[in-house]
Amino acid sequence: MNLEQKFEELCRRNAAAERGGGDERRKRQEAEGRFSARARLETLFDGGSFEEIDKLVEHHCPQFSLSKQRIPGDGVITGYGLINGRQAFAFAQDFTVFGGSLSEANAAKICKIMDLALKTGAPVVGLNDSGGARIQEGVASLAGYADIFLRNTLASGVIPQISAVLGPCAGGAVYSPAITDFIFMVERSSCMFVTGPDVIKTVMHEDVTKEELGGPMTHNRVSGVAHFLAPDEADCLARVRELLSFLPQNNHEDPPRVETGDPANRADEELDRLVPDESDRPYDMKQIITRVVDEGYFFEVQEHFARNLVVGFARLAGSTVGVVANQPETLAGCLDINASVKGARFVRFCDTFNIPLVTFVDVPGFLPGTQQEFGGIIRHGAKLLFAFAEATVPKLTIITRKAYGGAYCVMASKHLRTDVNFAYPTAEIAVMGAEGAVNIVYRREIEKAGDPAALRREKIEEFRSRFANPYVAAERGYIDAVILPRETRSRLIAALQMLDTKRETMPPKKHGNIPL
Repeated sequence: MNLEQKFEELCRRNAAAERGGGDERRKRQEAEGRFSARARLETLFDGGSFEEIDKLVEHHCPQFSLSKQRIPGDGVITGYGLINGRQAFAFAQDFTVFGGSLSEANAAKICKIMDLALKTGAPVVGLNDSGGARIQEGVASLAGYADIFLRNTLASGVIPQISAVLGPCAGGAVYSPAITDFIFMVERSSCMFVTGPDVIKTVMHEDVTKEELGGPMTHNRVSGVAHFLAPDEADCLARVRELLSFLPQNNHEDPPRVETGDPANRADEELDRLVPDESDRPYDMKQIITRVVDEGYFFEVQEHFARNLVVGFARLAGSTVGVVANQPETLAGCLDINASVKGARFVRFCDTFNIPLVTFVDVPGFLPGTQQEFGGIIRHGAKLLFAFAEATVPKLTIITRKAYGGAYCVMASKHLRTDVNFAYPTAEIAVMGAEGAVNIVYRREIEKAGDPAALRREKIEEFRSRFANPYVAAERGYIDAVILPRETRSRLIAALQMLDTKRETMPPKKHGNIPL
């Protein structure tokens, strides 16, 4: 073979890899509104920056006539490039090749780029579109999954890991995305489940559709497995890029800072009118958040799940912050099982990647009821408490209205090593609301009164004036300052700048035992 023929052979092999499962299968996929694996990577990475590795890898399985079906790349494309000008690694499963099924060979490809990402300290993005393990390879494909799970676990807390589920993701395949930090799903095309509808019908005699069982809205609203819901793949991949713009490359770096034209000392008088005078009137906490942060932009995480707690990313003076906030519009802002788990996971992510935490508090307590108690609200609520207490990043808290009972303690109170705690004049910091407190403290006195209703109203008003305010806590130093709402932005930015060199450590240990 002469030199020209050798070059032609390379071109032939590269072309075979780029064809994947062939034009017909790719066109069928595109007709369903789904990008090809290569188009997904081109959309994800900065133009022309993606460098593919292991392009010519093939499987080595001789069983079931697979030796006659060997396609270079073997159903997954792996490599690295630039996203927003910063290095990142990615793999994209190709459904046109053996249904994107995982083989021993393509598992090794995925593991290789994950190892490189760990060595170089850069994020990994997985574009999942697979029918599961390649059955013909038996235990070898299962071993490939376990190899990936191990690397997901070792990389957790070291580099950001993001999963986009752009097609099916079933069986053991779901556990790799589940270990990663964030999961994106796409309307009408994504699905995730451990056991499919047919098996469920056979074993459990339950009729359920694929969409109901593991569709994108199921996992965004009901299970909380997913974090983002996109209308199409282009939007999904754009939002992956946007999420990465808030995050550091690894746990040794700080998040990127961006230029902003939003003045640090900007006051917003509209904030003075957002918290209602009536303590039982709902309002949208996201209106406060967006009026405080840079350019009014808030990148919400898990928008559809546990809506009584709001979490997401924003910037203050160009620096990334993680926002955690009670939402009075849903369940009056009470903490329940789902909200506690949602908040705890987000807080721990921010702490792992050096992202300061800003917490907005309006919480009347933990949601009461047998469903919550039987479901383990004690254990799940403790997760959020543990996460805030464990976090060593700069922590800032603003109490806008209610901060009652144990929920006051849990929501980044001064007692959990929060650095700066502010309160609005509308804040009510107490063991419980005035009505409940009066019913307990003055029960006998009210029962014996000539006019019980009048005495009860009098005691409620007295309790409110004495305790349902921020000043008792401020007198004890539990609140660092009572501020006008319009000052929120400037006070937060000043506090963050002061804390820029904060160093706080945990006692020496292997790791804590969070109440899972």
